Amino acid sequence: MPTEGVWVSPTGRKSFIPLENNPEVFTSLVHDLGVSPDLGFYDVYSLDEPSLLSHIPRPVYAMIFIAPSDMQTAVRQEDGLPKSVSNGLTYDGSGPDEPVVWFLQTIGNACGLYALVHSVANGEARQFVNRGSVLDKVIETGIPLKPQERAKSFYDNQALEEAHMRAARLGTSEAPAAEIHAGHHFIAFAKGKDGHLWELEGTADGPIDRGALADEDDMLSERALERGVKRFMKFGGGNVHFSIVALAKKQ
Repeated sequence: MPTEGVWVSPTGRKSFIPLENNPEVFTSLVHDLGVSPDLGFYDVYSLDEPSLLSHIPRPVYAMIFIAPSDMQTAVRQEDGLPKSVSNGLTYDGSGPDEPVVWFLQTIGNACGLYALVHSVANGEARQFVNRGSVLDKVIETGIPLKPQERAKSFYDNQALEEAHMRAARLGTSEAPAAEIHAGHHFIAFAKGKDGHLWELEGTADGPIDRGALADEDDMLSERALERGVKRFMKFGGGNVHFSIVALAKKQ
């Protein structure tokens, strides 16, 4: 039985009320799912002005870039990659030896949820996910599965659905109905086990390797920004309808 507010299309695909783009909502949701209260999300107001970055603790374990569709499309075209996996998924990774854990998105308007899970399931943030929690079970159940089976496990998780819908009603603006397409993409960036920067978005053809980082590089390092968020921003054409949040340990 779908949670109240979840919309199921005539084809049977469910859609959630999208999350509001603010760190308080994101932080509330990951804590609800079983992430330690020591971890939280912070607004990133600038990528170049130190005074506007001083409130963010370091290291930054993950970044989430909330981007308009045209930015995402432009980067995919430059990379020679499809915008989405509408023509079929070719990525087939699974198991504990993968540098990152990635979930194919099959739930409508749940880009934010997938980005949050990608942020805390990978890199150093993983150590802050409490054992036996909802999120820990989602991750551990998913790791050995192939992408399609992993996606189904995520899709069918009732506790995950209920937590998302609680968070979707926490924002300061009125939440749109689940059947209305949100129009923005939530793209997570995290460091993998291999020390590379990984772009993690559930509608892509798997995780995207953005290259090696130095041991000391976090997600706010210049190397990570140039290979990640700033690549999207250069296609903005003056568009300011985007936002960035950082995941870090609370001070």
